[in-house]
Amino acid sequence: MLNRPMTASPQATPTDSPDNVLDVRDLCKSYGPTVAVDKISFHVGRNEIVGLLGPNGAGKTTTINMILGVLEPAAGHIQIESVDLALHRSRALQCTNFAAVYAPLPGNLTVYQNLRIFGMIYSVKNLGARIEELLEQFDLVKFRNTKAGVLSSGEQTRVGLAKAMLNRPRLLLLDEPTASLDPSVAQEVRGQIREFAGRDCGGVLWTSHNMYEVEEVCHRVLFLSRGKILLQGDPRTLPREHGKQSLEELFIALAREPLATLEAR
Repeated sequence: MLNRPMTASPQATPTDSPDNVLDVRDLCKSYGPTVAVDKISFHVGRNEIVGLLGPNGAGKTTTINMILGVLEPAAGHIQIESVDLALHRSRALQCTNFAAVYAPLPGNLTVYQNLRIFGMIYSVKNLGARIEELLEQFDLVKFRNTKAGVLSSGEQTRVGLAKAMLNRPRLLLLDEPTASLDPSVAQEVRGQIREFAGRDCGGVLWTSHNMYEVEEVCHRVLFLSRGKILLQGDPRTLPREHGKQSLEELFIALAREPLATLEAR
């Protein structure tokens, strides 16, 4: 089992394998004297859902923003579908998409207008048919002509997920994607994302504070604390490997005393 910090394990070093949709190597980012991401390395394989876990301020969103090209790393390399993000940004991001509760779509545009504009940005073929497919998939048909800004938070989340699926991305980045959904809708969305990862050649990097959700959805998890990856492994077996009864218990221990938790292994 891989249960050591990824930066210290040779098995955790990305191999730039064609079986990976994402390879991250020695990634660093600082804000002045504060180190937000400290030389992390990991990968997301094809048909794999990887959970990026950690308390607020651990570096999760900064990591995702670097993968999206929103932030420039201080050091390190990112490859998406074996394409170097720093050298070929547009080509790498063409097969990527993203959804987060803190990144709502323009509220003055209708649901259909939002999907059409983003579909044009991604050069989606047969865009009209693709939009109709996603409106059905995310139960948004009745909102097609409704302005996104007047939708409930859960409805806006579903629109954001529909947008994230528009270009059938190979790499799907999800930051707390079900945080504002009621349990039944969240369950449906989790099923749709599992279906996405199991179909074609896509992979998912998923952040969440819902450990039940992580156990249900993710094939592998990475625990991030103070900008470093401390642990990785199967979310269903990792807690027992470290003397904890549940993933939530392990999360709390790592968030409170990361070094003490590692030393107690």
